[in-house]
Amino acid sequence: MKKLMLGNEAVARGMYEAGCKIVSSYPGTPSTEITEYAAKYDEMYCEWAPNEKVGLEVAFGASLAGARSACCMKHVGLNVAADPLFTMSYTGVNGGLVICVADDPGMHSSQNEQDSRHYAEAAKLPMLEPADSAEAKEFTKLAFELSEEYDTPVLLRMCTRIAHSQSTVELCDRENMPLKEYEKNPKKYIMAPANAITKHPIVEQRQAKLSEYANTCSVNRAEYADSELGIITSGTCYQYVKEILGDSVSILKLGMVNPLPEQLILDFASKAGRLVVIEELDPYIENYCKSLGLKVEGKNILPICGEFSQRMIAEAMGLDVSNYTEAEKLPVRPPVMCAGCPHRGLFYALAKKKITVLGDIGCYTLGSAAPLNAIDSVLCMGASVSGVHGFNKARGKESEGRTVAVIGDSTFMHSGMTGLANIAYNGTNSTVIIVDNSITGMTGHQHNPTTGYNIKGDPATKIDLETLCHALGINRVKVVDPYDLKTTEAVIMEEIAADEPSVIISRRPCALLKSVKLGAPLTVDNDKCRSCKACMRIGCPAISMKGEKAKIDETLCVGCDVCKQLCAFDAIGGAK
Repeated sequence: MKKLMLGNEAVARGMYEAGCKIVSSYPGTPSTEITEYAAKYDEMYCEWAPNEKVGLEVAFGASLAGARSACCMKHVGLNVAADPLFTMSYTGVNGGLVICVADDPGMHSSQNEQDSRHYAEAAKLPMLEPADSAEAKEFTKLAFELSEEYDTPVLLRMCTRIAHSQSTVELCDRENMPLKEYEKNPKKYIMAPANAITKHPIVEQRQAKLSEYANTCSVNRAEYADSELGIITSGTCYQYVKEILGDSVSILKLGMVNPLPEQLILDFASKAGRLVVIEELDPYIENYCKSLGLKVEGKNILPICGEFSQRMIAEAMGLDVSNYTEAEKLPVRPPVMCAGCPHRGLFYALAKKKITVLGDIGCYTLGSAAPLNAIDSVLCMGASVSGVHGFNKARGKESEGRTVAVIGDSTFMHSGMTGLANIAYNGTNSTVIIVDNSITGMTGHQHNPTTGYNIKGDPATKIDLETLCHALGINRVKVVDPYDLKTTEAVIMEEIAADEPSVIISRRPCALLKSVKLGAPLTVDNDKCRSCKACMRIGCPAISMKGEKAKIDETLCVGCDVCKQLCAFDAIGGAK
């Protein structure tokens, strides 16, 4: 049976067919759907962990117990999971362990453009990179086999295009994988220095064996043609090359990108007059080829930044590009906070009072956009809380009364708690605002430890943010409704003036949640409207100016009343 599948869905199918039993992940675009699809198979236990480090440690524990396990994350999530990742390279595995990481060339939904292949090289771990959905499924199954055969975690590298594109996948039955026996083995699994020092040589021996495997494995293949041009490529770029050049040139397609196949590359190069490496982001394969003494082209004709396209590669290869559409000519649609977004009222109040805001990763990052322009910095998950403490330590009491951190409920559980503990322990009068919209909004409404439901929507333990903040050493904890502008503003000013640390919980569910009862759409009385544009200051997509009068799109408006509170002329009211 064949089925059209997203790349991420195919990875989940590969986990299922490989007999994987445990999947623990943290949502992050473009990796999120892997775990969501995996959760549809009752044979696999799946969960959302508080962060990627926890997720990988859960997967390691399951592997230690003898089960095939997996953990999924986006590229910046691998930074969070790097601590256990590097040491797991030393311990090896019991049951097969696969780590799925999704890179984001072009930064469609990310704060940087890092290349995860460097993690595979640095941690000395094998990495596979599929080029379509069929390979995504098969490479996932192969990853589990390699993990157990070579006693190592295996990285599976996806990227936005492969993760979110569709192609045909042939479905197979699930392999029944019984739990492997668990045996106590301190020398293998306790990485105290005396044991760890004996494991490094074993890792190097494993790399040497994997390098030999890379030369002969089926996922690395040479496609020869009667041409002096030889192209070395992998992943998405392979699809672009095939679409542009077809079978007219020789191609070395690399499905295993760490370790790279030295002899296979040398043999391929010996048959090519001109050698070109086509890869997105860093010159990872190119530099390896140069280390072998090969003369290759790559980043001298193609960019090191951003996502490639067929046109870009064709132009770099000196081909006619008149039939290719230039992506830059397509209309640009910048993201905006939704109509009725509970974050809008909070950021309006912060911007109005000209408060310095250290922001974080989530939907609320859009508070940095015009017309609110309410955020001063965004670094990484949890950095707002730690950062506001450092900011206030550096600038002193005046800063404490003019600066806040803003962080989401899921992000706070991910990596904000330790920063808040630091504020309480090391003492700044810092104010942290937790924007609690009752869901993990940015990645598509996944549950988290504060929502009271698990990945399948079943009831689960709900962590109480107020009680948690008190337990972390914060005495002042206030809850506000961001739809109430006057009260929100008053509480903010009160808390930043307090002579001790404080937390404000801005609580209002995401307007897109199915469980949220929306209000009736508002309308504008043209006779009362004075064209002052005060309602436009919140940047709500439901509000526009039609001629000289404000207009509210009734198909978008959720009746939150925030704009109504800004109108000094009582021109905004209920639906007619």
